[in-house]
Amino acid sequence: MTDFGVKWSCEYCTYENWASAIKCTMCRAQRHNAPIITEEPFKSSSSLDPQLCTTQGGSTLLICPDSSARPRVRIADELPETSSKWSCHMCTYLNWPRAIRCTQCLCHRQQGSQQRPLSPSEAPQTSCSRPSPVISDPCEEYNDRNRLNMHPQRWECSACTYDNWPKSLRCVVCDHPKPNSTPETPLHDSEAESATSQSFVNEQERENVRTTGGGGMSGGMRGRQRKLSPPSCKGQAEVKIELACGAMGSDNEQEADFKKLKQIRNRMRRSDWLFLNACAGVVEGDLSAVEAYKSSGGDIARQLTTDEVSQQTAKCIPALVCPELTEQIRREVAAALHRRKGEFPCNFFTDLVTFTLPADIEDLSPNVQEKLFDEVLDRDVQKELEEESPIINWSLELGTRLDSRLYALWNRTAGDCLLDSVLQATWGIYDKDSVLRKSLNDSLHDCSHWFYTRWKEWESWYSQSFGLHFSLREEQWQEDWAFILSLASQPGASLEQTHVFVLAHILRRPIIVYGVKYYKSFRGETLGYTRFQGVYLPLLWEQSFCWKSPIALGYTRGHFSALVAMENDGYDNRGAGANLNTDDDVTVTFLPLVDSERKLLHIHFLSAQEMGTEEQQERMLRQWMDCCVTEGGVLVAMQKSSRRRNHPLVTQMVEKWLDGYRQLAACPTLSDGEEEEEDEDE
Repeated sequence: MTDFGVKWSCEYCTYENWASAIKCTMCRAQRHNAPIITEEPFKSSSSLDPQLCTTQGGSTLLICPDSSARPRVRIADELPETSSKWSCHMCTYLNWPRAIRCTQCLCHRQQGSQQRPLSPSEAPQTSCSRPSPVISDPCEEYNDRNRLNMHPQRWECSACTYDNWPKSLRCVVCDHPKPNSTPETPLHDSEAESATSQSFVNEQERENVRTTGGGGMSGGMRGRQRKLSPPSCKGQAEVKIELACGAMGSDNEQEADFKKLKQIRNRMRRSDWLFLNACAGVVEGDLSAVEAYKSSGGDIARQLTTDEVSQQTAKCIPALVCPELTEQIRREVAAALHRRKGEFPCNFFTDLVTFTLPADIEDLSPNVQEKLFDEVLDRDVQKELEEESPIINWSLELGTRLDSRLYALWNRTAGDCLLDSVLQATWGIYDKDSVLRKSLNDSLHDCSHWFYTRWKEWESWYSQSFGLHFSLREEQWQEDWAFILSLASQPGASLEQTHVFVLAHILRRPIIVYGVKYYKSFRGETLGYTRFQGVYLPLLWEQSFCWKSPIALGYTRGHFSALVAMENDGYDNRGAGANLNTDDDVTVTFLPLVDSERKLLHIHFLSAQEMGTEEQQERMLRQWMDCCVTEGGVLVAMQKSSRRRNHPLVTQMVEKWLDGYRQLAACPTLSDGEEEEEDEDE
C-alpha cells in the first residue's frame, strides 16, 4: 500500500506532508504527534453530508469543499467553547485562545485581562434550533501566527543605518550594539563565559548572514538558541517558535540583504568601522567607542583617508543646471524628428549634432577640474572600461598625441540608459519625455518587416557561428520578435541590440559601442556574452542619406553611457595618415575600429551577402564612415564636430554650466593648493 492517500499536517506551517516524511517539506520542522489528514477518494453518495460526516469509528471528520485550502482534520471529542476566545483590548476582535497577538491589529495579548464571554446572540448558530459549539481549528491558530511573522520588525543601526534582523544583538555591518529596548533572555552560567566576548558572537552572526543570505537562523544562531535554557511550559516553547519564525525572511529578502551586505562589507573592514566610530566618539564625547577601537589594537596615530571622509558626489551635468534651456532643447529634438515617406517609413533626425566637452575646462585650476569631472563623469564606468579591461583609451597615440580621449558621462539608471546616452552623445540631454523611445517604437512597428528580416538572418548566423545548431519554427521567431517590439513601447524597459540598430537609422549615422564582452555575477563569475560591442550601421538607408560621423557609447554590466571627447584647437595635417583639411573650429575625434588586440570590431546585422571576409567588412566600414589609419597602424573612424555647426541652444547650455565652475575657480579656497605649490617652488 502506497502512502499517496495519507498525509500529516505540520504543527507550525500547516503544510500537508506525505506520511513517509520525517520533517516538514516546507519549514523543515520535526514531525510531531499531529492529527492524521486522510485524503479519501471522493464518493458520490447521497448519505454523506458535504460539510460533516461520521466515520465507522464514530469520530467526526470535518470536510471542506476545497481540500487544498482547508485540510480535513479529525476533531477531538471534547471541543472548546467559543467563550474561551480572548477579546483584543484595542479592536475587540475575538482571537483564538492560543493566539499571542491579535490577528486584526497585531496588538499583544494582555496576560491579566479577563476574557469577554459571548452573549447567546453572538454565538454562531447552525441550521438546528439549538446552538452548536464552535470548532477550534488548530490550523487557523497557526495561520494567525504565520501572518504575524511574515513581516518581522527589524531594528535600524544608529551608526550605519543598516536594517538588522530582530535576533541580531549587534549590527552585522559596523558591529554597533543593538539598542536596549527589550530585555534579553537570561542565560545559563555555562553561557556567561561565551557571552562576555561580543565580538565572537558578532562573528557568528556575520557567518550566519554569509550562509543564509541575511536573517536566516542557521549556523551560529541556532547554536546560541540551543544553549538557552529549556522552556518551562508549552507556552514558552510556542513563543520561541514564533521568534524563530519571525527571524526568518523570505528567500528574496535574504538574497537582497546578502548582496547589499556583501557590497558594504567589501568596501570597509571591521577595523575601519571601529576607527570611524572612534572618530565620531571623539566629536560626540562617546568614550566607549574610543575604548573599543583601542582594545581592538587600533593605532591611535591613524588619520582619516580620502575615501573615508569623502561622500558620494552630487552629479551636476549641463542638462540639470539649465532647466529652461533644457526644455527648449527637448522641444527642438521633437521638432527635428521626421518620418520618411515611401516603402521604408522610418523616423529620422534632420540635424547633425554632436556633444563634446568644452576646451575651456583645461583653463580651470586642477582642483576645480577634478570637481567638474567628479560631477559630470561616471567614475565607475570610466574605471571599468579603462583599467579593469582595456576597452577605451588603450592607445597612447590616440589618447595623448591625437587628443582623442573618451569620457563616460553620468546618466540615469532607470532603464532608459540607452536612450539617455544617445541623446547625451548628440544633444547633451536625457530622454525625459520619452520622445526618442516613442520614435523608436513607431519606427520598429512601421518598418517591422524590414527590421525583422535583418534580425532573423543575423540571429540565425550568430547561433550557427557559435556552434548552436538549432532552428526555430516561424511561430517561435514571431514570439521573440513580438517581445522585442514590446520592450520598445515600455518606458523603463531595458533594450537590446536590435534597438541600437534601429537607433542608428533614426540618427542616420553609425553607432560604435565599446563594451565589456562578458556578463558577470556579483562574485565575478562569467555568465555569458554581452554581444553589444561593435559597429551598428544604418544599412537600410541609402549611404547618401546618412552622415559619416559616428557617435560612441559605452556598455558595462547592463548599463549604457555616452562616450564623448573634449574640444581641441583643430588639426592641420598631423598624423592620421590622411589629409584632414579641417578648419580650426572643427574638432576631430579618432574612434578606434579595432579592440586592444587589434581585432576588427564586429558589424552587427549584416546579411549573408554582406558578411564576407574581414577585408570586405573593413571596406564596408570605409564606405559608411570617414576612416583612416594612424601612424601606429590603428584603423579609426573620424568623428567631426563644430561649435558653429552645433545647435546654438546646446552651446548656450554648456557655457552656462561652465560659468558655475569659472566662479568656483575665482574662489580663494579652491586655489590655495596651487598657491602653496608655487610658494614651495620659489
